[in-house]
Amino acid sequence: MSDLIRRVYEHREGLRKGFSKQYGLKRLVYFERHDDIRDAIQRETRIKKWPRAWKVRLIHASNPNWDDLFDTIAA
Repeated sequence: MSDLIRRVYEHREGLRKGFSKQYGLKRLVYFERHDDIRDAIQRETRIKKWPRAWKVRLIHASNPNWDDLFDTIAA
């Protein structure tokens, strides 16, 4: 989980290039827990290829208000 905390921090501070930095996105609205890092990477890679509408439905199903979930992982 600490890796997720580090990655969210890097995105929030604009330390990572990519989609989040380009569009100024700061909230963590969705995450999944995986026991094996290879499973997590595979899932992330797969989701990145999905159409936006699928991603929105995935987020909305578990976080309908699009609340920032960072505090739930940092606590």
